[in-house]
Amino acid sequence: MHGPASSGWLLVALCAVTGTYCLARMRGGTEGQRSAAGGEALMGFGMAAMAVPTTVFTPPAWAWPVYAAVFGAAGVHALWAARAGSHHLHHLVGTAAMVYMSLVMAGSPTHGHGRGGSGVPLLTGALLLYFAGYVLLAGVRLVPVAAVAGGGGAAGWGDRPELARACRLSMGIAMVAMLLTL
Repeated sequence: MHGPASSGWLLVALCAVTGTYCLARMRGGTEGQRSAAGGEALMGFGMAAMAVPTTVFTPPAWAWPVYAAVFGAAGVHALWAARAGSHHLHHLVGTAAMVYMSLVMAGSPTHGHGRGGSGVPLLTGALLLYFAGYVLLAGVRLVPVAAVAGGGGAAGWGDRPELARACRLSMGIAMVAMLLTL
């Protein structure tokens, strides 16, 4: 690594690619799968925007409250959707983490990317523990299992569950990296 700018660009690339794939996943599947993919696309692109190194672009002071409002609205949607399935509870935690990071960055004196440890240590630690556990669980879920003989036809590249899991894993890793900078 060559400093924070290179890690920032890696996070931007990872999150943007993940968001793009999630947009592609919105074209197929059931309504619930499309909705989940849309929420994950929003998270991916939002995380990519927040990870842009400050040496290239420092968002204006009003951008952080806008991020908080957008992710707050996404959190309300995830809370509403959680009635149908517990998977949306993870989206709720993710949007809450994004709101938290946006508010921390809005309150930082430099309006930068979390320089100076201005977050609430207990809340940051709890979010770090949650996402670290999520990353470990998502990684275990990616371990291949024996294929069932006579399985259905080949799925399109946008309908493969292991790719969706890989996207969730990459966003979890990115969330851990972003929380570590608070």
